[in-house]
Amino acid sequence: MQTSISQKNWFPPAVFFLARLTMIIAIPLDGLQGLGDLKHFYNLARIGWPYLDHWVEFPPLFPYLSLAILKLAGSREHVYDYLLVLFLTLAQTGTIYFVVRLSQELFDAAESQRRIWVYVLLSLCLVYGWWYFDPLAVFFVLLGVWGLYRQRAVMGGAAVALGALTKLFPLLLLPAAWKWISKPKAVLFTCVALGVLAATYFAFYLASPAYTLASLASQASKGSWETIWALLDGNYLTGNLGPLIERLDPALAYRLRGNAPRISPLVILLPMLALGAWIFWRARLDNFHKALAFIGLTWCIFYLWSPGWSPQWILYLLPLILLTLREDQAIFLSFTLTLVNLLEWPVILSRGYQDLLWVTITFRTCLLILLGWLWSREII
Repeated sequence: MQTSISQKNWFPPAVFFLARLTMIIAIPLDGLQGLGDLKHFYNLARIGWPYLDHWVEFPPLFPYLSLAILKLAGSREHVYDYLLVLFLTLAQTGTIYFVVRLSQELFDAAESQRRIWVYVLLSLCLVYGWWYFDPLAVFFVLLGVWGLYRQRAVMGGAAVALGALTKLFPLLLLPAAWKWISKPKAVLFTCVALGVLAATYFAFYLASPAYTLASLASQASKGSWETIWALLDGNYLTGNLGPLIERLDPALAYRLRGNAPRISPLVILLPMLALGAWIFWRARLDNFHKALAFIGLTWCIFYLWSPGWSPQWILYLLPLILLTLREDQAIFLSFTLTLVNLLEWPVILSRGYQDLLWVTITFRTCLLILLGWLWSREII
């Protein structure tokens, strides 16, 4: 029987891309900019070469991509915004393609289609998909996951390396590599990922040690934000850093934002590492569905430990949820997490209702614990 067009691998990504393109054309520029970081990215690109002329709070791949887009746009802000949104749309289109391929491998045709279209709908509607550059890192995560599934260590390791040069989160795939693929391939996977990452940072360090070290330190200097640890510390703020002029002074990258932690993240890290080691030892990954659940559980443990949380980080969880959990659970948790994060940002924080943060933080933390429990049941 001939496969219908709706079941073709390319159809959901194509529908998403055309629908997003329609939105980009129809929505006024200030609507696209919204309350996201497009203006911040534009202004950051204007002040020079990242890691060389100034420090930046992100790994180097996106800042240099942003600088290239700025040059391509002729430094015109509206052209820059449209080009960046279009690029992030392409990244999300690629992510959807890998979600389609994985879903078709894991579920029957009808269930696979339902899960795919839920993901397409969420990807289309969530403004985090173009307000921030996380979709690029999510694409590399899914490419790395596909590399694991296909037992292609070099491709998977390269995807993790590029992802970690965008955001460090893709490094969370490394434990799964050691559980799923053979030991020689896991060694190759890890060496490619860490080797490319280390070589890149070493090159920047040789060229500009002060700004490179400041860039690495800036994340730790954020303190706590939007987590239960932030509530404990009395930090009712976001993870944003100071004005751009501070990026020219390496010393300011080390200045702590907000209140000092009452419990050091290093102290919290010890039991989290112990829990992770126990799960790693106990987990039995006899199929790739369980390998994905193991990856999801790794992400949950990291998020529960992390001193900070940014609402766009939900983008890393959504494909894992929809590719692993029972269908009703996956749909319920995907939409619930999405609504909680949208309530936090932009609704609560953009209106100055920081005193209500405890509601969304507590609810989201409970959802992460629930997610972790559901994933642990799959593999232990």
